[in-house]
Amino acid sequence: MSTNIKDLENRLWEAADHMRANSPLRLNEFAEPVLGLIFLKFAGVKHNKTEKEVAEERKAKTKSHGGASVSRERPVSSADYHARGVLFVPEKARFSYLIELPEGTDMGRAVNDAMKEIEAENKELAGILPKTFQKLDNRSIIALLKNFNQIPDDIEGDAFGRIYEYFLGKFALADGSRGGEFFTPTSIVKLIVEIIEPYQGRIYDPACGSGGMFVQSHEFVKRHLACPPKLQRRRENGIPVRAAREISIYGQEKTDQTVRIAKMNLAIHGLSGDIREGNTYYEDRHKSIGKFDFTMANPPFNVKGIDKERIKDDPRFSYGIPRADNGNYLWIQIFLNSLNDKGRAGFVMANSASDAGHSEKEIRQKMIEDGMVDVIVAVGPNMFYNVTLPVTLWFLDRGKKKTDPIRNSASSNGASRKNKVLFIDARNTYRQVDRAHRDWTDEQIEQIAGIVRSYRSENGKKYKDVKGLCKVATIDEVKKAGYSLNPGRYVGVTDNGGEDDGNFGEKVKKLHSELKGLTNEAHDLEKKIFACLPKLQRRQENLKKFNY
Repeated sequence: MSTNIKDLENRLWEAADHMRANSPLRLNEFAEPVLGLIFLKFAGVKHNKTEKEVAEERKAKTKSHGGASVSRERPVSSADYHARGVLFVPEKARFSYLIELPEGTDMGRAVNDAMKEIEAENKELAGILPKTFQKLDNRSIIALLKNFNQIPDDIEGDAFGRIYEYFLGKFALADGSRGGEFFTPTSIVKLIVEIIEPYQGRIYDPACGSGGMFVQSHEFVKRHLACPPKLQRRRENGIPVRAAREISIYGQEKTDQTVRIAKMNLAIHGLSGDIREGNTYYEDRHKSIGKFDFTMANPPFNVKGIDKERIKDDPRFSYGIPRADNGNYLWIQIFLNSLNDKGRAGFVMANSASDAGHSEKEIRQKMIEDGMVDVIVAVGPNMFYNVTLPVTLWFLDRGKKKTDPIRNSASSNGASRKNKVLFIDARNTYRQVDRAHRDWTDEQIEQIAGIVRSYRSENGKKYKDVKGLCKVATIDEVKKAGYSLNPGRYVGVTDNGGEDDGNFGEKVKKLHSELKGLTNEAHDLEKKIFACLPKLQRRQENLKKFNY
């Protein structure tokens, strides 16, 4: 397949963004119908491919029966598509039909009707697809249809997921501070998934946004399904089990619009899940306590004004309600208490939570002493669209208390992980995307995740503390540090290859002297330039006299 996906993504976005700039709609009003059209194109392509497969199967069957009896077989229906895990798209809901509608057609109504027809034939999408296309004028809808019709019908299945995720990221970037409410940068999600390793089981995200955690969990399972010995390829009736069958998806979001975007994202990746609307502080829509194998999230930070009277008897807050007007330690307890006795959680958290004092420190201390905290990763600034400050990734593990001794770890002394915490300082690991944004490459994600696997004795490599990068600390060391979970308190500062002699004051003086010398050189150059300016001006005047 020759389509360059990156070039296609850029072309599609540039055209859509140009229309957005000339539209009176707010960004969130424009985003949902655009994502809906990407979904419509995806559904149509998958439908057409399956239509050909069904026709070929029936043709082969007719030949095998000598051309008799099969001709009276029942007509093809939506059930034939659903049996293959494909959405059924009625004729009037297909891109090819909509794009050929005659001039003067009410395009907003036509696309709305197309979405309703798809929902009617595919019950799992009921109430999910956008039907706000009449907010867009005919010209914009036709232009968008033509724009997304550039996506070739023979494109790889995963490419649609990539395009959808690409648009989610672009809308989040354009929306600035609000964009992070529904989209977590893919590299952050990938690292969380690589560390908690959701090979199989129930996955929960109580602040699921657009569903990126679920999508990357599915990608993780796909990559590892055929990679023994960690995860042998399971078969049923001789047929390899699909990755989507290995995980069950449960999510919650407070806004109906974001729930719809998440469900479309799942569908476009061939997934389905139980995503429910609700305010997670007050509503536990999945009755989550002790229910899940894996919990992942990027919750809102430092939320104030939560009504503590409404949650005072909620069993999800088993370590107590923090006195501070801040929701961070409510989220942390929601994540922890959703896990079963072997469950793992990975989530993004504000840096301030690592050293928060008073009642929040008391909760953190209990969690550490109970052996729940497994890994803490410090992340540098500008990795998120809505947060420029550095953040921290927390990883909890209820099964850690029963781990076998880490015999290959230089820092473990034969003890289990039960009384240890791995700290990683990844603030200096990043790729600069543009002036204001960073991410991680796949190689960098693998490097960080590899440290965790060595710590857990999962990859056959011997774990070793690296100054400035990683350190396995005992609970006693964490206690002496005031139960801080700030990696910088433990990993130390890199020694720059062993050349640091500790003479920090002398180095500062030397750098200051070098800077002063460079500044003096700059001033000398400025003087020379200014001295030449009168000569250049006279030369220019002379040239004008001779009409040069």
